[in-house]
Amino acid sequence: MVRAARPPHSCLGEPALKVFDGHNDALLRIYQDPTPATFEAFLKGGSSLHIDLAKARTGGLVGGLFAIFPPSQMAGDLADLLSGPGYDLPLPDPLAHPVGADSTIAMASILLRLEKASKGGLTVCRSVAEIEAAIARGSLAAVLHIEGAEAIGPDLHMLDVLYAAGLRSVGMVWSRNNHFAHGVPMRFPSSPDTGPGLLEPGRRLVKRCNELGVLLDLSHLNERGFWDVAELSDAPLVATHSNVHALCPVSRNLTNEQLDAVARSRGVVGLNFATAFLREDGRMDPDTPLDTMRRHLDALLERLGEEGVALGSDFDGATIPNAIGSSAGLPALIEHLAAAGYSEALIERIGWRNWLSVLDRTWKA
Repeated sequence: MVRAARPPHSCLGEPALKVFDGHNDALLRIYQDPTPATFEAFLKGGSSLHIDLAKARTGGLVGGLFAIFPPSQMAGDLADLLSGPGYDLPLPDPLAHPVGADSTIAMASILLRLEKASKGGLTVCRSVAEIEAAIARGSLAAVLHIEGAEAIGPDLHMLDVLYAAGLRSVGMVWSRNNHFAHGVPMRFPSSPDTGPGLLEPGRRLVKRCNELGVLLDLSHLNERGFWDVAELSDAPLVATHSNVHALCPVSRNLTNEQLDAVARSRGVVGLNFATAFLREDGRMDPDTPLDTMRRHLDALLERLGEEGVALGSDFDGATIPNAIGSSAGLPALIEHLAAAGYSEALIERIGWRNWLSVLDRTWKA
């Protein structure tokens, strides 16, 4: 690698390099506390979230995929459950279609209301041209994504409705089973090969997403489901927030064989900041150095090349390293990569260009 020609910050302290992020759960956090004060704090700053408009501006976050996650009831706090030397959490019960639909519509509404209330500070984007235009005028570019497609029935009718509302990315499962596929459990150590492949509605969902130009997110899908999508899909393979299984053998991470398949498809993997998916010991521990993140990026670059690696933080959905803390702390990672010898061009690719490129190769809008 060639060292960066200039530092990753301007002399005025503003981020000189942008970040477009593959995954955050800010909408879930607002959904769980949908008060006027929560909306106000997201729009004006001072929130407890990893992402609000003020933190995004400070950290150079220019946009990302805003996930809708229909929540499951967990038997305990996830951070506590993933803090031991090993764990094997049972898959949560499947979520009924009406429950998934209600929460999905509610979170989509939250994003649309934030767009209106922000008065230009946030823009829901449905094409790469709209993302580029939002970034150019300083508006946070938000792409509607669902993580766990329980809102979409086996007949797929709701997919067309959500697409019209702006949906451009679908993760058919979270870490639970549904009528499309089998989610991978939270298990360490474990292979991602934990169950059967896609169900028949899942196979039809792949085809319909290809027709519409909707990105299919393979994060949380078990390995057999991954290979079914790889066989069926004519789009790039994408995992918005996953890491390298060879470095952290948790079931959520991707094997070298899976990474090679992503590379062959000209797809992208977004580095997940969740410490349980970064650390060799699989622990959800915020005292995780940036070197650990960089080792995953190095390994991803080796398997995927410079056009296949991006960021998928899992902001507001996971315990992330204290060295970053929130979206305002993204410059710490950029500085670390520059100091480690990543060139400015490579940092730009990882930071935002690779996401826009793969979206442009996938979307038809």
